[in-house]
Amino acid sequence: MRKLIECVPNFSEGRNMDIIKQITDAIESVDGIKLLDVDPGAATNRTVVTIVGEPEPVMDAAILGMKKAKELIDMSKHQGAHPRFGATDVCPLVPVANITMEETVEYARQLAKRAGEELEYPIYCYEFAALSPERKNLAHVRSGEYEALEKKLKEEQWKPDFGPATFCPKSGATAISARNFLVAFNVNLNTTSTRRANAIAFDVRERGRVKRTGHPITGKPALDENGAKIMVPGSLKSVKAIGWFIEEYGIAQISMNLTDISITSVHEAYDEVFKKALDRGIRVSGSELVGVIPLDAMLEAGRYFLTKQNRSLGVSHEELIKVAVKSMGLDDLKPFDPRKNIIEYLIEDGNDKKLIDMDLAAFADETASESPAPGGGSISAYVGALGISLGTMVANLSAHKPGVNWEDQWEKFSEQAEAGQKLKDQLVHLVDEDTNAFNKIMDAIRLPKGSDAEKAARLQAIEDASKYAIEVPFMVMEKSLASMDVIKAMAEYGNPNSVSDAGVGALCARTAVMGAYLNVKINCADLEDKTFVDDILKRGADIERKANELEQEILKITNEKISK
Repeated sequence: MRKLIECVPNFSEGRNMDIIKQITDAIESVDGIKLLDVDPGAATNRTVVTIVGEPEPVMDAAILGMKKAKELIDMSKHQGAHPRFGATDVCPLVPVANITMEETVEYARQLAKRAGEELEYPIYCYEFAALSPERKNLAHVRSGEYEALEKKLKEEQWKPDFGPATFCPKSGATAISARNFLVAFNVNLNTTSTRRANAIAFDVRERGRVKRTGHPITGKPALDENGAKIMVPGSLKSVKAIGWFIEEYGIAQISMNLTDISITSVHEAYDEVFKKALDRGIRVSGSELVGVIPLDAMLEAGRYFLTKQNRSLGVSHEELIKVAVKSMGLDDLKPFDPRKNIIEYLIEDGNDKKLIDMDLAAFADETASESPAPGGGSISAYVGALGISLGTMVANLSAHKPGVNWEDQWEKFSEQAEAGQKLKDQLVHLVDEDTNAFNKIMDAIRLPKGSDAEKAARLQAIEDASKYAIEVPFMVMEKSLASMDVIKAMAEYGNPNSVSDAGVGALCARTAVMGAYLNVKINCADLEDKTFVDDILKRGADIERKANELEQEILKITNEKISK
């Protein structure tokens, strides 16, 4: 699965659309990134750009955008309402999918190092990427803004993390960070009262409200020993919130910024606002997502609401998203389109033709055509996906089976269904990946072979592609064998009316293992790395043996239950 990060560079130009366009054109010139949003502000004289993709192309795009900003923006003439100290003022990286914050921090520091070397002006690291505790806070790093930068750079304590400690009047400096994903999320209320909406916002936001002496509304603010107002914290961490009235819809909303959805998720924020609103006699009628959200956040929301219903969590991504949308009323004000609101779906290349997007007849026709792909590897992966799908179906049917000794076990069956869904998704992914592996070999074979260097590079590319074409069906073997544990459990403990489905699932899984092993073996034939070949064939034979044994065990259980 692809590692995805978001990059949100802020450029100190919000009025000249030609300059903004040149910067975003430079960013979009990099293959493998998606420009999600360009948000210019005239008052702030600042443009916030949002891009997403795999780390390397995202960093390349960020560098090109920063270079263009250095060329076109003159900070000595800049005026705007927003704090700033550079042409590219800040450039945070945000983990989106299949990547940790620790990995994102490393990429942010790599980007900072590249920027310092290639752009030759001061670069600072802040937030999670900070190289010292005192530079964690952006406000501290940017203190005094552009106007104080020349003097600061003469002081040892303000030596930049990367790049020269030299004042560049035109470019200023840039702060680069890694931070958590921020979600803008509004909750709709059945009131037009901004005052009541604000009261709920103060109940939930981390900062809370001012403590008052005497009357909770009209009383004087309580002060600490330093004369500062004492705050009563709200119930949600990493949440900023305010109440407002939306003229377009004729309702009040709680407008929230969830600054770290690993601490307070979208569904937790929704439920807490729901509860606080109800305490004040107000109903929540739905919610609204502003911008985009990672897929995992929506899937977790779906699982959260299914758990509250004592329903199995082992359902498809589409079903989890549907449950999340309906449970939070995300389609209350306008339709919620996963293809436009979920990052991973938004960046999918619509030109990519996938086998898994075909209907059953088209997939069969494509397989039967004269094209060499899809072949046995893709078919093995798909058969494996069908096998675990049957096991998952039995788990879901068992989780929802009414009656004594069943309803109290729904969590156990839900866990099996979740495991099955994960394996199914992995095997479905491998259907196309097997064809991609074949195409890599063909691409390697077509490489030039004129000079000795070209011949050597071509042979190495063929060797590497061939290894990948072995590793993909080997993964099919591993996932299909793992699926047989779920299938066996469902044959033993699942709904007895569906035991034959578990049996068919076992037959499919064993077929997937053996079919994939045939592909492993044929692709090993011409590989030069015999150590690799010996190891993979030995492990493959072990998986094949275990799959045969498990198939017999599952079929024995299945036939015994059917005979009863």
